[in-house]
Amino acid sequence: MGSQEVSNADWQGKHVTVAGLGVSGIPAARVLHGLGAVVTVVNDGDDARSRTQAAELEAQGIAVRLGDGATLPASTELIVTTPGWKPDKPLFAAAAEAGVPVWGDVELAWRLREPGAAPWLAVTGTNGKTTTVRMLASILEAAGLRTAAVGNIGVSLLDAVLGDQEYDVLAVELSSYQLHWSPSLRAHSAAVLNLAPDHLDWHGSMEAYVADKGRIYEGNTVACVYNVADGATEDLVREADVEEGCRAIGFTLGTPGPSQLGIVDGILVDRAFVTNRQKQAQELAEVADVNPPAPHNIANALAAAALARAFGVEPAAVRDGLRAFRPDPHRIEHVADVAEVAYIDDSKATNTHAAEASLASYDPIVWIAGGLAKGATFDELVTGCAKRLRGVVLMGADRALIREALARHAPEVPVVDLDRTDTGAMSEAVREAARLARPGDTVLMAPACASMDMFVNYNKRGEAFADAVRVLAAESA
Repeated sequence: MGSQEVSNADWQGKHVTVAGLGVSGIPAARVLHGLGAVVTVVNDGDDARSRTQAAELEAQGIAVRLGDGATLPASTELIVTTPGWKPDKPLFAAAAEAGVPVWGDVELAWRLREPGAAPWLAVTGTNGKTTTVRMLASILEAAGLRTAAVGNIGVSLLDAVLGDQEYDVLAVELSSYQLHWSPSLRAHSAAVLNLAPDHLDWHGSMEAYVADKGRIYEGNTVACVYNVADGATEDLVREADVEEGCRAIGFTLGTPGPSQLGIVDGILVDRAFVTNRQKQAQELAEVADVNPPAPHNIANALAAAALARAFGVEPAAVRDGLRAFRPDPHRIEHVADVAEVAYIDDSKATNTHAAEASLASYDPIVWIAGGLAKGATFDELVTGCAKRLRGVVLMGADRALIREALARHAPEVPVVDLDRTDTGAMSEAVREAARLARPGDTVLMAPACASMDMFVNYNKRGEAFADAVRVLAAESA
C-alpha cells in the first residue's frame, strides 16, 4: 500500500468528516482511518441497515453519527462526501462558513495517488459513459496494457489507487456528481460524450450540470475529446484551462475533418493522430466490429478510440478491443426474434436522451415506454421518432405524460395504455406489443423513464422484459 505510506504523515491526526454511508462513504472512512485520520461519519438516515454499517465502523474505531447529516462536527478540517449528497445540504453551507474544504471520493483517490501513478483517461456525458469506458478498457487491454474500468462503473477508484495491482493506465467513468466534488482532478485525456437535461434536481440548473461535466477537461495534458454533433461539448473544450499543447479532438458519425475521428464507407477512421492530418486517414476498425452497431454505440466506440489513440495505442488494438467488447445487459440488447419480429431490451434508457438514441436505431418500431419521468417532458422525443412508430405500449406511473405527447405529435399511432403495476404488467406489455408488430418490425423497450415505480432497478425491469419475450418465443415455437 505504497500510497498510504507516502501520505501517512499528511493525514495523521487530521479531523475528517465523511458525509454518508454507502458504497463510497464506507471505503473512504476506512481508508482515512487507516491513514491515521480522526474520522467521523455523519448520515441522515438512522434505519436498521445504517445501524449495522455504523456498528461495523465503530468496531474499527471510527465514530458514526446517525440521523444528523446537517451539523458540522467540531474540529472538522475536511469533508469527504459521497456523490449522492446534494450541494445545497446544510452541512456544506456550514463547511463553507467555517472555511472547510469539501472533496468527493474521486478527489480523495486522486490526492492519494503516488507520484508517477497510472494516468487517467476519463469519460463523462449524460448517456453512454459505462459502455464507452468498458470499450476503452477493452482496447487498452488489446494493446497489452495493464488497465481497469473504474469510477462510477462500480470498481472503486480508492481500491484501484491504493490496491496492490499496478496499472499502466486507468479508464475512468465520472458522473456529474463526482466531478462537482473533484476540484484538483487532472486527467491525461478526457471525453464528454453528450449533454442533455438530467439530474437537474441535484445540480439546480442545466447550466450548473453542464459546468460540472466540463470540469473533466480541466488540466488535460494530451486530448479533450468532444462530440461534433453536440456543440455544447465543444464549447466546454474551448472554455477549459488545459496544459499547453493539449488538443481538441472531435468524433463524428460523418466524414471526419482534420483532428477528428469519424466514419468513411463503413470504416472507423482517425484523422487526428496521424502524421498528416490534412491528407491522411488511418483505418481503425469496421462499423461491423462495434457491438451492437447502433449509431449512438458507434459514437461511443469513436470516443473510446480517440482516448486510446491519445494514449498512443496502435490501430490494430482499437479493432481487436472493439471486437472483443461485449456490452452490459439491458443496453440495446437483442433478446430474441419471434415470428420475424426482433425484441430489444434497452431498459438502461432511463431518460429521454437515451431513449432518443435507441429509437433512432430501428424502424419501424413498437415502443414499450413509461415509468418515473423525473420531471422530464416528452414532446421533443415523440416528435423525433413519430414516423418510426408502428405502435406504442405504455406502462408505469407517468405514462400519461408520454400518452399526451403522442396525442399531440403522433395521433395516428395506436397506443395501448396498461393501467396496472403488478408483476404481470410486463408480460402483458410484451403480448400487446407482439399483437401490434408485423414481420420485420422491432419491439423496443426503451422506457425513457426510471424504473423504481414498478421495479427495484432498470436491471430487474430488463429481466422482466426478457423473461416475457422468452415465454412468448416458447409459445410460438
